[in-house]
Amino acid sequence: MGGSAISDDWEFTTTGARTLVLVGCTGNGKSATGNSIVGRKAFKSMSSSAGVTSTCELQRTVLEDNQILDVIDTPGLFDCSSEPEFVGNEIVKCINMAKDGIHAVLVVLSVRTRFSREEHAAVQSLREFFGSKISDYMILVFTGGDDLEDNDETLDDYLGRDCPEPLKNTLKMCGNRQVLFDNKTKDPLKKADQLKQLLFLVNVVVENNGGKPYTDDLFKELKKGATKLHNQATEVNSLVGYSKQERLELKEQMQKSYEEQLKRITEVVESKLKETTHRLEEQLAKEQAARLKAELSAKNAQKKSDEEIRKLREYLERAQRETEELRGRSDRGACNIL
Repeated sequence: MGGSAISDDWEFTTTGARTLVLVGCTGNGKSATGNSIVGRKAFKSMSSSAGVTSTCELQRTVLEDNQILDVIDTPGLFDCSSEPEFVGNEIVKCINMAKDGIHAVLVVLSVRTRFSREEHAAVQSLREFFGSKISDYMILVFTGGDDLEDNDETLDDYLGRDCPEPLKNTLKMCGNRQVLFDNKTKDPLKKADQLKQLLFLVNVVVENNGGKPYTDDLFKELKKGATKLHNQATEVNSLVGYSKQERLELKEQMQKSYEEQLKRITEVVESKLKETTHRLEEQLAKEQAARLKAELSAKNAQKKSDEEIRKLREYLERAQRETEELRGRSDRGACNIL
């Protein structure tokens, strides 16, 4: 559980700060979006199909109105290729960074690529794991604004042009909260405007949720453990008659106990992830079976229709031949009479 140790000067309370978590599939530009939000190159970002972010990372920024933003960048937590053990560890780390809760979940997509089944599955996994309530905190951030600008298109144009049904459903699910980001622009006005649009949506999410960030039992348990460790560390520092070495040993024991708690929680998360994955796989299998059944039914209906059309055509052709034969015999009979 590297990076989970708490030092003596750890700032426990983050009252007043708003926590934003970036999620999404690898390669969509989460880290670049994080850099655009905090206004500096804080997260490592580059063009890479393999993904650059390897672990959760938190960066803080203070806005002009003195509002504090804590931005958490994550690796591809719900990528299909991610192992439950890795994802479990990173989810615990992310929640540990956001102990007071998450004010907005920024689902990062890209206009450069079509909304894929994997991305749809990632959003479903997010909702399955955290519960449907998480949808109330979601904002869709589309990266690649420079591409749309080059084509004289807006985000509405992009979404209105052959928008796949799963993406429509995802937009509807999160209240059509969407914003376009150009993470390559050097224009300060454009940077400020897109951040303003995002922060407006964050305010909408906060107000819609009564000012309360998203939390669940995992958050509460992790916060309880961190609070206990923090209080114990403070108590050890105030002990009289203990040597520096003795205090260090006490802190190491407390840290070990805390890390064991984190390990237990991580195992619970991994188990829940496996259940979620299994449930989604079953759901997808049922949907695929239903789709195949519908396709087969449509194919059979088409085959039956084609067969009926063929029979009708044969009947009409036969009737036409018989009519022509009757007409021919009638004409010959008339000639004989004459």
